[in-house]
Amino acid sequence: MKVFYSRVSSNDGTQNPERQLQNLKQFDYVLTDYCSGSIPLYERPKGSEIKKMIDSGTLEHLEIHSIDRLGRSTLDVLSIWDDLTKRGVTVNCRNPNIRNIDEHGKVDKFSELMMSILSTMASFERNLIRDRQMEGIRIRKEKKLYSGRRIGTTDTPEGLLQKERSKKILSYIAKGYPYEEIAKLIPCSRTTIVKVKKTKEQLAATA
Repeated sequence: MKVFYSRVSSNDGTQNPERQLQNLKQFDYVLTDYCSGSIPLYERPKGSEIKKMIDSGTLEHLEIHSIDRLGRSTLDVLSIWDDLTKRGVTVNCRNPNIRNIDEHGKVDKFSELMMSILSTMASFERNLIRDRQMEGIRIRKEKKLYSGRRIGTTDTPEGLLQKERSKKILSYIAKGYPYEEIAKLIPCSRTTIVKVKKTKEQLAATA
């Protein structure tokens, strides 16, 4: 099955997907989401339909106008691109003109290089965020506004599950995302994901 996917930020007439919707006769489905790019692909109305096709093994070819249609950040794009490549789903991007799998069914070398560059940029982006966080903590410590968690204290099970990060983890688990993908999307460690899942199960068992 061949699908063309597009996204525009609003459906109030100020934007339209016409620029993206060109040369579409060869596709089985043309799907358009009208929503913010901050929403992960698989949580969008049409994006969730794509996820169902992927999970059922019916999606063979996904085409997009530009690479940023796949995700809200470089990390999101890389995660989805890598997952689809491993599943054997061809992803073709028109702008820039790259694809993950060539006509011989092998990983396209040029696209692999492009994604490698994006991966380096994503790593740089993560390091910048981490540096800003550490700088913020340092400044707060100097002003005696930051104490961190007290030694010997831990979250209660209920408190852990109330955290925004835990809610996101459980949401992705419920949607069938693999742990490796969740760890990239949040981001967090696999240990954290397992802890949140087990805590949820333990509380459900005692309810």
